[in-house]
Amino acid sequence: MPRYSRVVIKLSGEALAGDAGTGTDPASLARLAAELLAVQRLGIELGVVVGGGNYFRGRMSEGWGIGRAEADNIGMLGTVMNALMLRGALTGLGAGDVRVMSAIPMQSVAEPFIRLRADRHLRRGLIVVLAGGIGQPYVTTDYPSVQRALELEADALLVAKRGTDGVYDRDPNLDPTAKRFTNLTHEEAVAARVKIMDESAFVLASEQKLRMHIFDIAAPGAMRRICQGEDVGTLITTDDPDAQPDAKEE
Repeated sequence: MPRYSRVVIKLSGEALAGDAGTGTDPASLARLAAELLAVQRLGIELGVVVGGGNYFRGRMSEGWGIGRAEADNIGMLGTVMNALMLRGALTGLGAGDVRVMSAIPMQSVAEPFIRLRADRHLRRGLIVVLAGGIGQPYVTTDYPSVQRALELEADALLVAKRGTDGVYDRDPNLDPTAKRFTNLTHEEAVAARVKIMDESAFVLASEQKLRMHIFDIAAPGAMRRICQGEDVGTLITTDDPDAQPDAKEE
């Protein structure tokens, strides 16, 4: 039996871009779709929050000479494009009914995000791809991924990262002796100013005691292995006075 009955998975836009770093790589898209289907076929209700950084990021606004709010709106449109492509890849692999729900009203291509409707889709066994962040600028998709996981009462949020396999005590790219934590509390992650996600996302997850797994998107089968009970990457949970964070040598 899987350890979770409902999860939300956070995919960055870069995960869809592959080695190119921008745009969408068909092979990466197909691989991610297959990984998501492997999770759903465990009988797990599956929501997916997708980013748009492979097209545009709000912090690029200065270089383009446009305002941050406008840049974030462009990035949110990128998340919708990624969601539609992911739906196409999933249905092409036999996923059946996949729903794209957007925080930005786009009636001709996506349903509006309505919590109870999304919950009903998940209960019926549909994969729900969540786009548009929360529909407001000045927020990356880290925070909306935590918010959606909480709104949908997911058992855990799985955060797929590109280029790192968890949370380290130091930057492993700069210090080869850096140690990866197998588990942390939210409070410890906030206190250490962990850069793997926005601090606001950690604070919200901590307040609501949301369980999170940080893992490498390139690791084959990582999503499925986590859902089957294996602690891949770094597990972040609420504070447990009887448990101590464990770091291991890489």
